[in-house]
Amino acid sequence: MRDITVKSVKLNRDLDKMLEQALERDLLVRIGWGKQGDEKPKKGEIGVITHLPENSRVLLLGDLGECAGAMNDGGTFTLQGGCSSMLGAFQKSGRITIESDAGDRAGHRMNGGEIIIQGSVGDETGAGMQGGSIIVRGHSGEATGSGMAGGTVVVLGNTGNEPGRGMVGGRVIISGSCPPPGEGATMRSIEASELDELAEHLEPLGLHIDSDALVIVPSEDGPPEAEFPETSITEGFEGITLVPSARDRLPTHSPIDTSSPLRPAGQDEYALIAPLPWIIETDRMTANTGTYGTSQPGLVTTEPRANDLMLITEDNLLEAAGLIHNCSGMVLDLTQMPVINDAEIEALLVSLYSRMADDSLVFLKDSVSRVEHLFRLVVDLDLDGALVDVATAGGSRAAAALPRIGLVAQAMSLPKQGRKIMLKLDEAPSAEDLLIAIAAGCSAIVAPAADDDVEAALTWIDGIMRGWMLELGISNLSELTRRNLRALDHDTAAISGLRLIGYDRPLPMWLRN
Repeated sequence: MRDITVKSVKLNRDLDKMLEQALERDLLVRIGWGKQGDEKPKKGEIGVITHLPENSRVLLLGDLGECAGAMNDGGTFTLQGGCSSMLGAFQKSGRITIESDAGDRAGHRMNGGEIIIQGSVGDETGAGMQGGSIIVRGHSGEATGSGMAGGTVVVLGNTGNEPGRGMVGGRVIISGSCPPPGEGATMRSIEASELDELAEHLEPLGLHIDSDALVIVPSEDGPPEAEFPETSITEGFEGITLVPSARDRLPTHSPIDTSSPLRPAGQDEYALIAPLPWIIETDRMTANTGTYGTSQPGLVTTEPRANDLMLITEDNLLEAAGLIHNCSGMVLDLTQMPVINDAEIEALLVSLYSRMADDSLVFLKDSVSRVEHLFRLVVDLDLDGALVDVATAGGSRAAAALPRIGLVAQAMSLPKQGRKIMLKLDEAPSAEDLLIAIAAGCSAIVAPAADDDVEAALTWIDGIMRGWMLELGISNLSELTRRNLRALDHDTAAISGLRLIGYDRPLPMWLRN
């Protein structure tokens, strides 16, 4: 981990301990001062003071990085200093006060509560917000209120170009200089009732808004809302088969190991052991029973068990902090998150990892069409691996994903660094699919189960896998390589780079007389 990451994780863990006692005694938690009251300001910590519970109170001295106060769930946070982007992002309720400046996207995707910024802010303040209010005493940058669907942004100073761009709800009130609104927004004068409404919020802060302020709201003739294309997999691994690789068939009584370990990068001691290389994608695995149902890991969105990975999306980002301590790791799904930059992704990961054990697994998920960016993030942020979704907009063939994933992984040295790659399929895999994925260099397939009888499905797959492994002459999945894969037709050979079956070597001229 980078030094700033270590400092940030420690700050969050220390705060969680202090909040327990402070909530019991209704006390304010002060951070940034020594025991004698001497100032020891924080500097640049990322993803901190997040997920504050209801009635909690925190005062911090210093300047923070990305995602300060994010995912606020009802707490009161005052920062005597400034911060970088995504202040109070995804806030549900509560109050955040910043006594200096904030960066881009303050209040990003918030849906309740209040954010007060005594200084100025960067671009896209309140972007995508659903509710709540943001009050900016100074100036704001470009695209203030862009894409917002509800809530109120008040800027007492000037604002940059294209305020309200793409907004579908809510309002932006600007007391200073205001350029023409962006596409999808229109401008009007402030109403007397709005002045009275705002006075209730501003007067206790010693602020007021002029009667000539302008209000930006959605226009009736804005562009239609974008409809994103559906992603799908048009063909799985049907065009690929398994072949022995100069090995004798194993006796039926041979010991066979079908498990796949998922270890933190660079570590050998700790591992999540998947009895079969299939991580079951589902809401929860807690209802499963039987040998396989209880031991097989799942990728879940709620109620994680100790051997599960938790899928993090925007929908469960707020609740995740209270659940994630109980599981083996997390997968942050970039396909189910708003567009954020690398530093903000790291800050979100830090805020969640702070609530997990040090040996917990951290994966990023994205589409195979963005695999280069995905793998670069995994390396740059020093994560344990990636989950690659094979589905693409307009449809994809799973066989075509293998060479692209393999080439990028080799170029970035993911296997040498111990970083794992998992494949996301949209249907339950067969035993052959699991073996093909392992032979292609992946650690597991993530996919939903075909029906509710998970125990029967896993038992059946285990038996077929064992039969294949005996036939292939391997006792452990680590012995599978690309040499065990063949394409069944020319088309599959062309898109996968695999040798066509029957073309293992030049054929002898056996028809010659």
